[in-house]
Amino acid sequence: MISFQSEKQLVRDYYSALDCAEAGQIEQVINTFTTHNYRWRGFHPFDEINDAVEVAHRFWVPLRLALTRMQRRMDIFMAGRNEIDGFDSTWVVSMGHLVGLFDQPWLGIRPTRKMAFLRYCEFHRVENGKIAETAMYFDVPHLMMQAGLQPFPPQTAAHLVQPGPMTHNGLMFEPQDPAEGKKTLAAINHMIGDIKDWTGGREEPLIKELQRSWNDDMIWWGPAGIGATYTIERYAQQHAGPFRDGFGERTFNGHICRLAEGDFGGFFGWPNLTLIPTGGFMGMPATGKPGDMRVIDIYRRAGNKLTENWIFIDLLHFWKQQGVDILVRSAK
Repeated sequence: MISFQSEKQLVRDYYSALDCAEAGQIEQVINTFTTHNYRWRGFHPFDEINDAVEVAHRFWVPLRLALTRMQRRMDIFMAGRNEIDGFDSTWVVSMGHLVGLFDQPWLGIRPTRKMAFLRYCEFHRVENGKIAETAMYFDVPHLMMQAGLQPFPPQTAAHLVQPGPMTHNGLMFEPQDPAEGKKTLAAINHMIGDIKDWTGGREEPLIKELQRSWNDDMIWWGPAGIGATYTIERYAQQHAGPFRDGFGERTFNGHICRLAEGDFGGFFGWPNLTLIPTGGFMGMPATGKPGDMRVIDIYRRAGNKLTENWIFIDLLHFWKQQGVDILVRSAK
């Protein structure tokens, strides 16, 4: 049985060193745990960085100076082989919040001197005892809203500091039964295969489609600007329906990594989707311009269907492609 224990321990050791390092030590920590050709993907305005030193000084040091006394509160921790490359590479996934006192400006967002939560999810590719590649997606609009800003029009679902799994079993530090991971990956792939037909314009009641992949008491933990929603019926009303109505042309670009362990699994793309807004989505007008969506989805399975879903979408990048710089507009 493949347990991924050494890869998991590497990432846990990396987090332990990173989270207690002073700002001046972060560069050394990242250099210690990553390969010489380390590749890091992050949300706007950071995008892709191919240098560990630059990752330290562009992202981590400013964030740590802004969110003082930062601590990592993980809700999901898992590892697995990547289905996309034929189950060749091994990835470790962490999801939760980075929590601190918002004491200094970050990305033009004014500090509150109060607690702030930055939702994050990371996929780390581990190779020969080092982290070779990271996709770190984080919800900047969620932080903006905590600071009293309104980066988007009123969202269709609820704005919340999102909890982890209802079952509280997402931290899989120990080996898991491979059979359960296979079931979870099968449930994710069934949902992906079913939704692909939507891009071809299948005519079918949305709720009927969703019932094939989701339990009725599903919770969709969407990003700030869209929000979280509960039950298939409300998910269809508050996100899936408006999302499909808001885009006339849709292209699925595939994923870079897709894996599962135990009851949990997920994927990310760069970008996952290319979409052309026809108007109405998130209260924004039609532009006729294609825009890319970089997305991480993390799932929990219950029985044979999916039942919880945490989503990270680079909405700042998407709307900037549409001609709206949310960070600049909100900082005025």
